[in-house]
Amino acid sequence: MKELKAVIFDMDGVICHTNPYHSQAFRAFFALRDLSPTDEEFARHMFGKSNSYILKHFLQREVVGEEFLRLEEEKEGLFRKIYEPHVEPIPGLLELVDDFKAHQVRLGVATSAPRANLDLILSKLPLRDKMGSILASENVTHHKPDPEVYLSSAANLGVEPSQCVVFEDSYSGVSAALNAGMKVVGVLTTHTPAELPPCDLYVENYLELNYARLAALF
Repeated sequence: MKELKAVIFDMDGVICHTNPYHSQAFRAFFALRDLSPTDEEFARHMFGKSNSYILKHFLQREVVGEEFLRLEEEKEGLFRKIYEPHVEPIPGLLELVDDFKAHQVRLGVATSAPRANLDLILSKLPLRDKMGSILASENVTHHKPDPEVYLSSAANLGVEPSQCVVFEDSYSGVSAALNAGMKVVGVLTTHTPAELPPCDLYVENYLELNYARLAALF
């Protein structure tokens, strides 16, 4: 029977509105290399994309192995330094999480970001002990839009993909959730509905959302 058993959250743009700070970090990173991408380029080629894609696109060459790890850590270190004083959840998130827990919904987080970024956010928000599955970029072989991270999350939570709702804000993330056979709530922190694949529901934040509205999707 298809019913709501689990909710899986992406992190950037879904738990916290981090994208403006990622933009600042990438601008600083690229400025050191005499590059100055436009806002439009960032919107098209940064938000929701893996670091390997972003570096390849903007540096216009393959970046792999030790060099990739070094450059990724440089950029993500910049991000954590910039963002650390500003960590706060998207409005209504913590209350929504408590509502899900009260209804025995299993919870997970599945991000394409490095584990260190996730650890920073989980160190600031009371979420870690409420999550039955916590996956970051290091935990998967294939990144979004591949469904691996969401299928692995469902397995960790002991539920079928068809019993899951995913909260996502990016094209590749929504695609990954759809590819996993899950229902999707599009979080409009980064994109408009027209810029995302079709979602089951769209929200600006979580203030008007509760367990009953999500359960009704089934």
